[in-house]
Amino acid sequence: MKGAAEYYIDALQKESEHGWLVVSPSISPEHEYIDGKNQVSVTAGATMDNQLVFGLFTDVIRAAAELHVDKVFADSLADYRSQLPPMQIGKHGQLQEWLEDLDRTDDHHRHVSHLYGLFPGNQISPFTHPQLFAAVKNSLNYRGDVSTGWSMAWKINLWARLLDGNHAYKLIKDQIKPVTGNSGGTYPNLFDAHPPFQIDGNFGCTSGIAEMLLQSHDGAIYMLPALPDDWKNGSVSGLMARGGFKIDMKWANHKIVKLVIHSSLGGNCRLRFNQQQKSSLLTTANGVNHNQFYQVIDLKQPIVKSNDKNLSPGLAKTWIYDMPTAPGKTYIIK
Repeated sequence: MKGAAEYYIDALQKESEHGWLVVSPSISPEHEYIDGKNQVSVTAGATMDNQLVFGLFTDVIRAAAELHVDKVFADSLADYRSQLPPMQIGKHGQLQEWLEDLDRTDDHHRHVSHLYGLFPGNQISPFTHPQLFAAVKNSLNYRGDVSTGWSMAWKINLWARLLDGNHAYKLIKDQIKPVTGNSGGTYPNLFDAHPPFQIDGNFGCTSGIAEMLLQSHDGAIYMLPALPDDWKNGSVSGLMARGGFKIDMKWANHKIVKLVIHSSLGGNCRLRFNQQQKSSLLTTANGVNHNQFYQVIDLKQPIVKSNDKNLSPGLAKTWIYDMPTAPGKTYIIK
């Protein structure tokens, strides 16, 4: 991690208009923008690269603090990180893919690399960055659902992170339908149909299902964050959350009726629910989660261009609780 950060200290270039530090040359993988009549791939400071470098510098700063090493280096990284571009919301209410506002609403390209900050990254939160969250949703709606292979699997995960279980489930059904021609879907042997075959689609789809049932990237463990209407009753066991928590749960009528949490490392277990809880094991959460696995990234304020889109995410009410845990102990909440 330190070596990668050292590389980017050398590779970042000062952008002329704002003085931001950006990766140059840069690309938004496999995608192009229109410059006059030309399609252009190479740019400076593509959004995905900005997110990757911001995440890397943040992780190195935190690792140095945990290990009590390289304080001077970590301080210099914090200075470089402060000069990276903020994310930008463009004229269509979308998360910009490039430094310039070049996105098109009729662009249905299967790559959505600039949405890395939502998934698999952890930089865009509905609770702390609602405008960015809404902008990601606009971008994904513009791109559409039609896709194959890893791209469809990525979209399942993105819609799960957008807390839209019904849309994620719709894509799961698209993913597993029998393949016809080059339409995507699944072959009779259950291989993902991105000719000739992509294991990314198979593994990515199961990742998306896990993200629909449990998320732990945003300061707390969110139970059933994107449960579709069709999964009214069900159960799951062995889901792993950050911080060494293994979770089993059963739900009925879309509400959890039994929750079993095994803590392998101990520490505070902060839980987010779509329903109110009255267990004696839980207390209402206040302030920052001090479990080191649940730090939330402190982003720059996004730049919001003039647009007529609603950037309010319209979130359902949730309740957050804390539960102190000891290593090797199991806790049952009914």
